[in-house]
Amino acid sequence: MTAADSPAAFRRVVWPLAVGQTIVWAGLYYVFPALILVWERDLGWSKTELSTAFTGSLVVSALMASVMGHLIDRGHGRRVLVGSAVLGAGLMALLSQVTALWQFLALWAALGVALSGSLYEPCFALLTRTMGAQARRAITRVTLVAGLAGTVSFPSAHALVDLVGWRGTTLVFAAAVLLVSVPLTWYGAGRALAYGARAEPAGPHAHDPRPARHLLATPVFWLLALAFMTLSINHGMLLTHLLPILDDRGVGRDAAVFAASMIGPMQVAGRLAMILAERRLPMLAIARGIYVVTILATVCLWLAGGGSAATGATAGALGLVVAFVVLQGSGWGITSIARPVVVAELMGRTHFGAVSGMLAVSFVGGSAAAPTIAALLRDAGGYDRVITTVMGLAVVGFIALALAARAARARGMG
Repeated sequence: MTAADSPAAFRRVVWPLAVGQTIVWAGLYYVFPALILVWERDLGWSKTELSTAFTGSLVVSALMASVMGHLIDRGHGRRVLVGSAVLGAGLMALLSQVTALWQFLALWAALGVALSGSLYEPCFALLTRTMGAQARRAITRVTLVAGLAGTVSFPSAHALVDLVGWRGTTLVFAAAVLLVSVPLTWYGAGRALAYGARAEPAGPHAHDPRPARHLLATPVFWLLALAFMTLSINHGMLLTHLLPILDDRGVGRDAAVFAASMIGPMQVAGRLAMILAERRLPMLAIARGIYVVTILATVCLWLAGGGSAATGATAGALGLVVAFVVLQGSGWGITSIARPVVVAELMGRTHFGAVSGMLAVSFVGGSAAAPTIAALLRDAGGYDRVITTVMGLAVVGFIALALAARAARARGMG
């Protein structure tokens, strides 16, 4: 075992990045849903106007993802992660001064650039390129900790708004990103680069000299893009419309809010389960399992129907809602780990940053479009149509992943 492979070296990479990711997610991403009701009340803008800002931010993030990936492939991963976090902190501080809607929209669009270079996608690209065979373990540990970002952001925002108002709250979040996340990310990313300098790159085509764009011509890329996009649309549609869906199925408001709040903890539970299974199952089998549990989750939600706002849901229906939350949350929690590992296994680690960035366009774009798609489907045929659609998306994703694995084997890529 070399110095780079020691448990101490592994910990010096993983834990600083894990805490840094937690603060970035809490301070730059979850701050939006945590404060949207306060902004609506204090600024007088509608939820639709406010949500447009966040959608625009996600679209910009998706469009910039491949640029960030190219920079990481060229050895600038540390600068990308740290510089994006600094940019995000500065923009969050400016957000505390907005007085007009156009300012709010413009700042969130700019924050999309910061998100594209500071969240999971670039972090996992750096870990995949530098950690070799340890990348899977490293990604799992980072997401296990950072999965608590929502748990950090929501109660913190609620308490801070009471103390210093929402403007002071955004300044506190900006300071946390700048003073906590930035130095930890600088240290952890530096340790990752030192680790990678001694580790032999693993995986197929580790030294492919061709530019990354040649991979766009492969069916593996497009099938993976479709597979991941179906998951992001599925989860985005259900998460953003979960409360009205449960209301439509006769679940009381308190129970519905509790169910929605448990999606996050179930993501962490799914990641813990994966830690127990990761030495026994290949990642491709785990990825297939995500679609299976997602389909089962949707079946549970479908079968939970039959109640009404007047009569309420039956005990059996509430049990099905619990099953839905467990399955949907755990499956989505594992998705963030499975995506980069499956991409590396099926497409190789060379050009990984650029490839994962290009794949993020469909994944993040799906998340951005999901709320609108669900609203249109609801208007056309009610929430039953939304549920059947998300179930169909999971089936399509399962087939696309299977075909991607077959195509990779045929090309000798996986």
